Amino acid sequence: MSQMTAPRTNARYSPVQLHRNARALHLSHLRWLNFGWIVVLAALLLSLLGIAAIATTEPGYARKQAVLLVLALGSAALVAVPHYRWMRRLSYILLIIGILLLIFVLLPFVPESIVRPRNGARRWINLVVMDMQPSELTKLFYIFALATYLRLRKVHRRLFGLFVPLVLTFVPMALIVVEPDLGTALVFLPTFFAMMVAAGARLRHIALIVLIGMMTAPAMYPILRDHQKERIQALVYQIRGDDRYINDIGYQGYKAMTLVGAGGVTGVGHEHARDLIHYNKLPEEHNDMVFAVIACRWGMLGAVATWALFGLMAIGGLLTAAVCREPFARLVVVGVTAVFLAQMTVNTGMTIGLLPITGMTLPFVSYGGSSLVSAWIMVGVVLNIGLRRERSLMRQEAFEFSDEEDDA
Repeated sequence: MSQMTAPRTNARYSPVQLHRNARALHLSHLRWLNFGWIVVLAALLLSLLGIAAIATTEPGYARKQAVLLVLALGSAALVAVPHYRWMRRLSYILLIIGILLLIFVLLPFVPESIVRPRNGARRWINLVVMDMQPSELTKLFYIFALATYLRLRKVHRRLFGLFVPLVLTFVPMALIVVEPDLGTALVFLPTFFAMMVAAGARLRHIALIVLIGMMTAPAMYPILRDHQKERIQALVYQIRGDDRYINDIGYQGYKAMTLVGAGGVTGVGHEHARDLIHYNKLPEEHNDMVFAVIACRWGMLGAVATWALFGLMAIGGLLTAAVCREPFARLVVVGVTAVFLAQMTVNTGMTIGLLPITGMTLPFVSYGGSSLVSAWIMVGVVLNIGLRRERSLMRQEAFEFSDEEDDA
């Protein structure tokens, strides 16, 4: 009897109906109200702030940035739709692709029509409609790979268990330093530490690595490029009050601080800010130094608002990670949040004279298609994770370890 009724039951559903039922079941497992939307809101406000800041001196670039924002939003939407499990399955392949692209831009025989050097740096691949910076996507691929490695392991609770995560970190870092792009390379370190802490690594092991890094940092100084050494020297002399570099390698930083100070508390407005920036001849005012434009046009209030939006983004990201029990997804959100905060800290720090100039862009705000699109793809990843409900059989004790575990 059961053998006769089964075919009749299946026959009632056409392939189209089965597809609709599967789609309805998928949609029913989405958590539409989630903390990921906070990240989306903060990113959108920062992007609009960036367009307004760029329009202060470069209206043409501002219009292009608005078009790129539409492309970036579409990219984020595409990433948010499929289940994030594909990111885990392809994580190592994606990281290998990212590393190969980093090697590709360094090959000296690649024609300049494909890899466009700028100021001696080989970081961009010409895609005709925009330039693609492999290091931007490699940051996300690295997060995927590290999260996959840490997902169901606890070897990182031992000191020597940190070896593989460090290798995954330093390989792309080294290639990016060679480009050279020291600022982007340094972003990998706070991302690594944030993800390791979230994965349950022992704080004393992390502190030991930081201490070793601080002790060995001076040994790395001789391998830096000449202009990188000069920027560090310019910062040191600037802190001492010595102005010997203000017309040379310290020119950009000096002008940025001058314009930040000129903004005062409430700013000088659009017209006055445009004139100040023009006559001070601030280099890269629409790109690396866009925070100086914000502080000049909208004053300290504009600067604080920018930091507050990044703070709001961090809150949304950390809340998304906190309610997510799937190990891979939680680590990815923590990694993405760390990237945004690290880039913001480096960019604004170098603009106000606390850090050396590194060429780091301000996420969502600085002009550039590669930076904007990759940042929004990361936002799409966070929203993707926020939308997914937990499965009933999913592991619930992610990264919860006992203090009785033995150390190596």
